[in-house]
Amino acid sequence: MRILVVDDEKILVKGIKFNLENDGYQVDGAFDGEEGLSLAQRNRYDVILLDLMLPKMDGLEVCRRVREFSNVPVIMLTAKTGDNDKLIGFEYGADDYITKPFNIMELKARIRAILRRAGNPAAGDRPGPETRLARGPIELDTLERSVLVDGRNVVLTVKEFDLLELFMRNPGRVYSRDSLLSTVWGYDSPGDIRTVDVHIRHLREKVEANAASPEYILTKWGVGYYFKQ
Repeated sequence: MRILVVDDEKILVKGIKFNLENDGYQVDGAFDGEEGLSLAQRNRYDVILLDLMLPKMDGLEVCRRVREFSNVPVIMLTAKTGDNDKLIGFEYGADDYITKPFNIMELKARIRAILRRAGNPAAGDRPGPETRLARGPIELDTLERSVLVDGRNVVLTVKEFDLLELFMRNPGRVYSRDSLLSTVWGYDSPGDIRTVDVHIRHLREKVEANAASPEYILTKWGVGYYFKQ
């Protein structure tokens, strides 16, 4: 497992690196956005821990540019706690957020959880009984973590893939935003409910012929979201 930590607080990077390497991870560190992006372009990482406020290039721009060539899970590290800041991060392609100061055990738990959701066998993931799902033009492979729509490859973030898999395994079942937060994100915070809406919108833009008038990922007004049965 190889992890990239991008943060201008050198003591923080050193501490994260020490703790993660003790758990068997290989960890690279970068102290500004340009260096972090360069490392992400040159190497293959399983997770990127990315500070929001960085010199030379901020974390949002780094995340946006990483998403141009990779769907590696990105966990944003930030001192900002506002819901809007988190939503902006998700808009740019982040998969999760952890607010400074944080407990190293919480960070490790977030990393393990996101690796499991990314289908990494080293994180304890095991394939389910049905590894290929097909509904209409959408085909999903849980082993390769790949999605085809009308035969063309579609790149999803970790959370987008998890949402789509959950929906496709349970067509017709309506999920509230709270239940999706609990099931897909693994935590429950009323302030993060809009996070679900952002990810659903992005998912529709990628798999629906017309995101404004979706055919498969539907809304049950006042209740939640579901996949066409």
